[in-house]
Amino acid sequence: MISDQPNAFPGPKWAFLEQQVASLLLYSSVWEDEVGQAFVSVLNALQQPKQDLCLILWAYGQLFKTLSATQQNWQHHLVQRVLESDNPFTQQVQHSPLEELPAELVEAARYDLTVLQQFWQWNGEDLVKAVAQMGGPALPSLPTPPQTDESQTVSPLEGYDHWADALPALAQYHRQFGCGLMAQYRTFSWHEGQLQGHRYPDKIAMDELVGYEDQRDQLLKNTEALLRGYPALNILLYGSRGAGKSAMIKALLPLYENRGLRLIEVRKSALIELPQILERLQNCPQKFVIFVDDLSFEEDEESYKALKVVLEGNVAAKPNNVIVYATSNRRHLIREFFEDRPHPKDGDEIHAWDTVQEKLSLSDRFGLTLTFLPANQDTYLKMVFHLADRAHLSLAQADLKFRALQWATRHNGRSGRTARQFIDFLQAELALVADLG
Repeated sequence: MISDQPNAFPGPKWAFLEQQVASLLLYSSVWEDEVGQAFVSVLNALQQPKQDLCLILWAYGQLFKTLSATQQNWQHHLVQRVLESDNPFTQQVQHSPLEELPAELVEAARYDLTVLQQFWQWNGEDLVKAVAQMGGPALPSLPTPPQTDESQTVSPLEGYDHWADALPALAQYHRQFGCGLMAQYRTFSWHEGQLQGHRYPDKIAMDELVGYEDQRDQLLKNTEALLRGYPALNILLYGSRGAGKSAMIKALLPLYENRGLRLIEVRKSALIELPQILERLQNCPQKFVIFVDDLSFEEDEESYKALKVVLEGNVAAKPNNVIVYATSNRRHLIREFFEDRPHPKDGDEIHAWDTVQEKLSLSDRFGLTLTFLPANQDTYLKMVFHLADRAHLSLAQADLKFRALQWATRHNGRSGRTARQFIDFLQAELALVADLG
């Protein structure tokens, strides 16, 4: 059914709908995904000189299937496409006040939003009725799955009778969340010269991580400085394996994603492309943590020099919206051999020591080093009890302690990773016993 709002379509006039689809000046990208293309295919099928019911049914089926795959209803999907649109308006409004943008650009955005609101008011019922009137089957309506994502950002279009009036709120949204990929994703990896977004990041709750509270507080304080536009330091998280270094960095995202933080994982092999990455990020309004996990270099690797340039700076200043957080199990990031060290008989002893010092100094280029010492028994048990409490495990503390220490002895030693693995195992074991008992 077409809404009876003043701006709604005047009845199921498919030619008019198709014209409106084609008339968008800035937001035509809303039709470029599978759902949008399926919708356009439905309109095209309805506009054939001799309507083919089978073709219309097939097109409607594609629309139903692709929309179902998004687990969104038509209205929510369309709003998401509007918010993620990468066009001249959404790009420029991130950096300039709305009133300073070209009047023609603002007017084009108002026009497009008016058109798109009319499509938002459409729910497909008239299409189902049209098929029935043509002698087709009684089709189900378009899917309306419940929205279960409580973290979904409130739409800046919500509550406006006319979307054109929402331009100031929309401008504020894009200044905070960006557009295109930055609005669509919160975590990325750098792959073959491109940012690749991840729809389902590894979301770790910061309050799951215990035992390294001082390191956590320093990491949070530094990240807070970045988000507020103050000078922030590049940080090396160094220490024993399984201590939770990587998990602590990943746990920043749920805390700060709605304040514009983005996490970009860069593999060691791609560090040579860091200047290209920085150039891609420097004009974005968001704040970025470049995350390099398990950082270390062999003696013949040269990519460490690219990282060193970024950490130190060169002629081109590093963007102030980007910092590097790296983890490593080694304090000195470049492997050094005894034969690298000069011997008294070497005639070029001074120059040889310069080479050694260059290798050893990379870790010093980080403004802050957070050290994660191996967990002692008390710290390990603190982790276990905390995770068991979060998992609501009903087990006597003495029994839990005994089993946790046995697990650490038989498996990977005392660490946050071991504690997590033990609780996961125990949770599954208790659930299976309950199911089978």
